[in-house]
Amino acid sequence: MHNKKIVIAGGTGFIGDGLIEYFSPGNTLIILSRQPKPARENVIYIQWDGRTAGPWMQALEGADMLVNLAGKSVNCRYTEAHKAAIFASRTESTAILGEAVKSLQNPPALWINSASATIYRHAEDRPMDEFTGEYHDDFSVQVCKRWEKTFNEITLPHTRKAVLRIAITLGKQGGVMFPYLNLVKFGLGGHQGSGRQMYSWVHITDVARMMEWLYEHPECSGTYNCAAPGPVTNREFMATVRKAAGQPFGFPAAAWMLKIGAALIGTEAELLLKSRWVLPTRITEAGFRFRYPALKGAMEQIIGELPRRKYHLF
Repeated sequence: MHNKKIVIAGGTGFIGDGLIEYFSPGNTLIILSRQPKPARENVIYIQWDGRTAGPWMQALEGADMLVNLAGKSVNCRYTEAHKAAIFASRTESTAILGEAVKSLQNPPALWINSASATIYRHAEDRPMDEFTGEYHDDFSVQVCKRWEKTFNEITLPHTRKAVLRIAITLGKQGGVMFPYLNLVKFGLGGHQGSGRQMYSWVHITDVARMMEWLYEHPECSGTYNCAAPGPVTNREFMATVRKAAGQPFGFPAAAWMLKIGAALIGTEAELLLKSRWVLPTRITEAGFRFRYPALKGAMEQIIGELPRRKYHLF
């Protein structure tokens, strides 16, 4: 993509940083953020609150692509207050973007709304895809269902819409990589829980490439799993991280240890113990090919580019 206007709502987090790195050369990016940063080459930040109409809406006029990443992090304890904030941050931002797009003379050609591959049930028996996936009703699944429902109920005659159910995303910009590498550094990089739970992942470059591919294929719309075609077990994932980082051994962590540790640091053990076994059937059947289909290549690329001294990873 070149000479395009791309608006990213909630674009100051890890995935947003990856999209900015990928798309900013040759395109104009407008980032809607509660805490905007100073403008830089090809990137402009505009204030919004993710809930109410305002001057930011005009930024969507004439956009080629709108990407919505807005939503409170689920890396927290699931108190009632946090649950309410997680729901609201996703549904309210999606709804107000819908109102904004409806008000435009020249609305975006494509709106991609992020969602999560954790919408599928805990699965150690078989993989889940867009056609055969099953859903249980735990909290994270409820969040995903309500998020997608809000988006799918918005009717836009001149804007194509797509949902990306994004798996755990790996990249040099941060996200889950630094905590995992620090575990490895201190000899704690063994498997978590039984180690049998499946780990669906995607490289940040392929998240951006999938968005670009969808823009370039106007016949495509609807829901897509944004997950690499090579999911692994938690045991395999940690072994691959250790090998790429040059660490031969790591102590495992039992489920009971993770539950205690999660409570101490203010998060939920489910984030490590849920088995996410997700395949990208629709996008691969449509012709998309992943640059990083296998974990080994993805991990070697990421670790090869990390600023090791800055982050004291090794």
